[in-house]
Amino acid sequence: MWEPEARYLNPQSLMLRRYSQYLLVLLSFVIIPASAHSQNDKFKGIVVNGVEKVRIAVADFKAATADPGNGALLTTFNQVLFSDLQNAGIFDVVSKSFNPLESPGSPQDVKLDAWGNPPTNAAMLAFGNLGVSNGSMAVYGWLYDVKNTVAPQVLGKQYREDATQDNARLIAHRFADEIIFRLGGGIPGIAESKVVFVSTRTGTKEIWMMDYDGYGEHQITHLGSVALSPRISPDSSRVAFVELGKRGVNIRMYSFDLNRLISFPTIGGTTISPAWAPDGLHLAFSSSRTGDPEIYVSTADGGDIKRVTQAHGPDVSPVWNPKTGAQIAWVSGRTGLPQIYTMESDGANVQRMTDGGYAVSPSWSPDGQWLTFAWKRNYGPGIPGGQDIYIMYVADKSWSQLTHDAGNNDFPSWSPDGRHIVFQSSRTGQTEIWSMLADGTEQHQLTHSGQNTQPNWSWK
Repeated sequence: MWEPEARYLNPQSLMLRRYSQYLLVLLSFVIIPASAHSQNDKFKGIVVNGVEKVRIAVADFKAATADPGNGALLTTFNQVLFSDLQNAGIFDVVSKSFNPLESPGSPQDVKLDAWGNPPTNAAMLAFGNLGVSNGSMAVYGWLYDVKNTVAPQVLGKQYREDATQDNARLIAHRFADEIIFRLGGGIPGIAESKVVFVSTRTGTKEIWMMDYDGYGEHQITHLGSVALSPRISPDSSRVAFVELGKRGVNIRMYSFDLNRLISFPTIGGTTISPAWAPDGLHLAFSSSRTGDPEIYVSTADGGDIKRVTQAHGPDVSPVWNPKTGAQIAWVSGRTGLPQIYTMESDGANVQRMTDGGYAVSPSWSPDGQWLTFAWKRNYGPGIPGGQDIYIMYVADKSWSQLTHDAGNNDFPSWSPDGRHIVFQSSRTGQTEIWSMLADGTEQHQLTHSGQNTQPNWSWK
């Protein structure tokens, strides 16, 4: 089935099952043209995006007070800051084993030559101090250009929060994002972004949320039914999702501001695959309200519904072009096995993007130039090859493979900086959430408890 919701559906599930069986008959006629072959040169540099990769050293921040609470908070802060900069994808982060023995805690302690020459040989240096006093934590951080002996300071920041582990992580994220913004071509960092996903760890499928690096996991819904397909609104105030409950299969809405479910109308039929427009004022979704699953667009409160697809065959999984808000990519079976298509948001100018195999779960990059999706290019009983994550340049439909036959990989979702992708993978024997750079490198497992699926990265 194309959507994880589909196996719960009735009678719609029966139609889809018969439809899938019919599609297998057509399999032997599926041909992938030579023009679809990967053109890897087009995908080099997608992470750095024209920015020169900077060699940066990260000195352990020093204690600024004698408070006994400094130690644990410093450990957390230093670990998170180093990890954030290492995960950014735009730095050559110096191994701490090459750092000078003396870490500077303030500007007067910095010896530029020690950091700019071998073995450290850094171009930039991040350093600072953290101090706890009367339950409050103060952090001072600097970024220096160690090759500039006249005016080395690039950045100086100070932060003050209650002295907690969560706040030590928060401040490290904020300082990392400041550095990434300054050295990464003015693109905001993602260290404070969130990922929502579906987890079974409480016994039923519920919506959960975590930090971009897998920390801070917490449950959002407590429905006791089946919750699927979470999608965060552009302003991060709400999450739309699908509930398979006593009232059928419908879109539900949860408000982070109110910490509770808010009203959303029943659309009719089987309604799945909610997707936010970048203006936050509209939703796209799939509904069988007229019999055949089609793509519809409504206002964010479920009003003013307009049907935008018309062809026979299931149409599901819409996603908006976040740059323009004028295009939608989606999955359709109108020509056989499910393929990725694009169209204008009113249904005009339909274009097929993939040709052959079994392609599902599109996600559009923040700049509107790329699509990532799950693709089983060699699909059929007994045919080798797994379901992997691919990336496509929309302008000419050239593509590159990002994962390589390591379990089944699905539901990719772009980070707000366009440099990372989160996805689900079964490579460990159970389905977990993973992240990687947009060129397929630096793949990291984020979840480790229960079955975790269908990640969606926040817009900011």
